[in-house]
Order: sequence, then C-alpha cells, then structure tokens
Amino acid sequence: MRDTRRLRLPRLSIRSLPGLLAALLLPLGLLTPAAAAASPPDATAAADPVRIMPLGDSITGSPGCWRALLWNRLQDAGHTGIDFVGTLPPQGCGIAHDGDNEGHGGELVTNVASQGLLPARLAATRPDIVVMHFGTNDVWSNIAPDRILAAYDTLLAQMRESNPDIRVLVAQLIPMNPATCAACAQRVVDLNARIPAWAAGAHTSRSPVVVVDQWTGFDTATDTYDGVHPDASGDEKIAARWFPALAAQLESTPGDPGDPGDPGDPTLTCTASFRSVSVWQGGYQAEVTVRNTSAAPVRGWTVTLRPADGARVTQVWNGALKSAADGTATVADAGWNGALAPGASTAFGLIATTAGPAAPAATVDCAATPAS
Repeated sequence: MRDTRRLRLPRLSIRSLPGLLAALLLPLGLLTPAAAAASPPDATAAADPVRIMPLGDSITGSPGCWRALLWNRLQDAGHTGIDFVGTLPPQGCGIAHDGDNEGHGGELVTNVASQGLLPARLAATRPDIVVMHFGTNDVWSNIAPDRILAAYDTLLAQMRESNPDIRVLVAQLIPMNPATCAACAQRVVDLNARIPAWAAGAHTSRSPVVVVDQWTGFDTATDTYDGVHPDASGDEKIAARWFPALAAQLESTPGDPGDPGDPGDPTLTCTASFRSVSVWQGGYQAEVTVRNTSAAPVRGWTVTLRPADGARVTQVWNGALKSAADGTATVADAGWNGALAPGASTAFGLIATTAGPAAPAATVDCAATPAS
C-alpha cells in the first residue's frame, strides 16, 4: 500500500510568534480576548485517497501489467487521489505505477471463498473499490458457473462486511483458448452469460456492483501469449475497458441543473455505432459504442435501437433495457457509465434473437439525457 501521509515538522517564523506567546501566557491567565478566539480549522488537509483493490489471479497479478497502464491513464485524466491496495507488491512491468494488488497466481475464486482467505486481505487494505477479474482458474478446472457465482456471493458479502459502502467492478472474463483445454473457450462464454444477472441481483444503491465487459473484442490469438494470459496488446485492451467504469466511480458529483453540463442543453450531442461481435443460428451478439460529440460533458445518454429483419434485443449489459412491442429497444446508461467528457466514449453489449438467417444490423440513435 502507498502511504500518502507525510510527516510535517513544526517550523517557527515571525508569523508564529503570537501563537507562541499565547501558549506561554495561557497558564498565567493573561490571554487577550482576540487571542482567545478559536483558531480556524486547517483548510489544507488533504482528503484520504480512494483505495482501489485489483482482485483476481495471475491475469491480475503476475505481472498484471494492465494495472500499470490503468494507473497511469487515471493519473493522466486527473484522478490523482487514488491508492491501489493489496497485500502483494508490484511484480514488474517496467512502468512506474502503484503496484499493490491482490492478484494471486493460480488461485480459484471458489477456494478463496471456501477457505475464507479474503477477510484478512480486506482488513489489511480497507478498499473503497474492488476491481475484480476472477474465475479463470475455476473455468479451467471445469467448475460449474453456479459454484463460481456462489463464490462471488461469499466474497461480496465479505467485502460489504468490511465496508458497507464498497463498490465492486466485476469483469466478464477475457476469452480462454489454451492448448490443453479445448472446452475452456465455451466455459468462459457460459460463465460470462450469467454474470450480468448475478450483478443485477447483487447491486444496491449503497454498494453498487457494475459489470465490465472484458470479453468482447478480445482475441486470444493476438491479445494473449498462451491463450490465457494477456500480452502487451491484451493489457492495453483490459486497461481500456476498466478505465471508463473506474473513472466514473471517481468522478465528482455533477453540478446543479443549468450548468454547462446540463443534459437539457440543446448543444449536447452524442452518437451511437453498432457492430456485430458473433452470430449463431437464431441470434447474435453485438456491441454499441456511445460517444459524446459535444463540447461539454454529458451526464447521461439513451440509445434507441431498431434491429433489422425482425430481430429482438433480449439482453443488455452495461445499460438498462426497455423494449417496445414493435421491437424497438431503448437502452439507457447504467449510471456508472453515463458521465462522458467531450470526445469520450463507452459501450454496451447486447444479445438479439432472430426468426431466421439474418445479418446483424440495426439503426441506432443517441440522445443526451439526465443520468439514471
């Protein structure tokens, strides 16, 4: 952990002499009324940093160079009041960063839950936010999604016992395709399909649980060196996916209505772009990217999506879905990803069903709206 407190030694100056005299005269009862007035509080005291725990296995910690990229990206964006925490020290990467983490190579999330390993780590680090990519070794060990999600339940309960206001960003895992596990690729898909519903059931306003899609757009052939662990390209993609979700948690409270970021301002605009990710008989997966194209911050957005050829959107992650009888889907931001700086973007994923063979396509429109 990085201790951001500094020891300050007292210094005497001419300005400090009145206070020194007052301290000497106090036992004699000679303090004047002006000198007896209460001193103002120290307005320079810095706020405590936000403590962020990267939690997982070797993808997070050995060496987990996406953490270095994420740390520096947050710093460059002005999020300097943060402290990455964990009981493990930095593990290389050759990039200056706060390397404390909780990424234990080889660990299974089911073992961490059943053996009660997390509470002591939480007590030692006291995180405010947990960034969790956990379950790859469980998938490799052919542990069922039900057991993995039950372990998530246990860990989340322990996190909230440590800090009732803790915020959790949970990843849909990056793909796996190791030479020794032909079935692992589909097992990851099966687990990832269950995570959004788990997160929705676990989410509370006091302790939000946010899903971050690390799977979409990640290619084991180009983004890993062994079908499992990210290479430099993979680290860049992982950091890029964590960044908007984590930055949103660190953003200050939006201003009052009527400020330059008011979504009611007609100068605020956003765009949405649709792309196909994968197709199968009777359905497809797609991703929609939302971008703030205005000169002022956007605090919320809504995308109207009209699938082609009678397709129906049945599931969305990183957004809130409403469907109309004619098949039109309305997707609002998920809260954490509503705030976009000028030029910034975010994305949500979706599953659609089709009545027959059809190429994934849709008309999409975006409007700036109040954050949900």
